[in-house]
Amino acid sequence: MKDTMEHLGNIQKLMQRIETEHPSWMKSFQGFMGSTKKEGALSSKTKELIGIAVSVKAQCEMCIAWHVKGALDLGASKEEIIESAQVAVVLGGGPSLMYMKNVYDAIDALAK
Repeated sequence: MKDTMEHLGNIQKLMQRIETEHPSWMKSFQGFMGSTKKEGALSSKTKELIGIAVSVKAQCEMCIAWHVKGALDLGASKEEIIESAQVAVVLGGGPSLMYMKNVYDAIDALAK
């Protein structure tokens, strides 16, 4: 299993490669992502917490690292992050519970 910082580095490398090889597609994706994450009826922080829950349910280690970082950057507390992951565990059962480790690892690596 890779650690949080390695996941974040791999995400950055992937995004850069796609931007180089498929710039118009990446520009469209980033626009879509940006418009979805901006403040609206839900705060950006709430949207990142939802991202954590979906990432745990989807069992995506890289996504967990990405969304925990985003949530922390937007001021989410450890408790908010853990509760969002717990919602995913309720829906995903034991397999999702195992991905709580990635959530804790990301918090430990990124929380200041």
